Amino acid sequence: MDPLKKVHEAHKNGLLPDRIHSLIVERFPVVVSGIDRIEKASGMNFPLAYVEPSVVITNSSSFNYGILFARTIPVISGERLEVVIQITAPLVAYGLKGTIHAILAHEFLHYLELIRKVSKMDLISDEISGNLFEGTYSDTQRLFDPRAVFDDKTLLLHITKKFPEGFKDYKLEDKVVKFWIEKKLPAINITLDTNIVKIPSGVIASTKIDPKLEAKLDELQVNASKLRKKKLY
Repeated sequence: MDPLKKVHEAHKNGLLPDRIHSLIVERFPVVVSGIDRIEKASGMNFPLAYVEPSVVITNSSSFNYGILFARTIPVISGERLEVVIQITAPLVAYGLKGTIHAILAHEFLHYLELIRKVSKMDLISDEISGNLFEGTYSDTQRLFDPRAVFDDKTLLLHITKKFPEGFKDYKLEDKVVKFWIEKKLPAINITLDTNIVKIPSGVIASTKIDPKLEAKLDELQVNASKLRKKKLY
């Protein structure tokens, strides 16, 4: 899969101007370098990722909205669960290198937590949907401590600075509002309750996790537990 396929299609269909399309293509290597960095720092493969040629806006009221720069999306393919990282075009176009890498690393932590829950059949322990035989995954899950996952001090610093209590980068948000939203470029509006995916138990049961990845996740859990105890005492 070409991670820029949807961007090229949006440009071809006249939804993205030449200048914006060129900027996204020109800056995409920053995303590639971030993925390479995360794989090196964690010793694990990054999941499938693609660039969404839209800004994703979440509305909590008529006067209050937030911008989602990337999402970890569980996709049901047949009887299997696949995980895809959606990276928004405005992040690629206007994000600083450290910001892009921090967001990618944060989504990677979401990916690891989702895979851990699938491997342990633990998706209904935190949230219960209307159907008790369905697990629910949302973007508010507890995550692994980044220090247990990444062996990269600079990357950890970026994550700590950008995600103290939820992501905030006012300069980036101002750029996206000015150069994307106000220019009426493609946008996807969602509510927080639609940012939840229900996963049937049969799909969870039939999804096979790489044994090496499962072993690595078990190791991360041990390391994260040690870090929590160290913080407490």
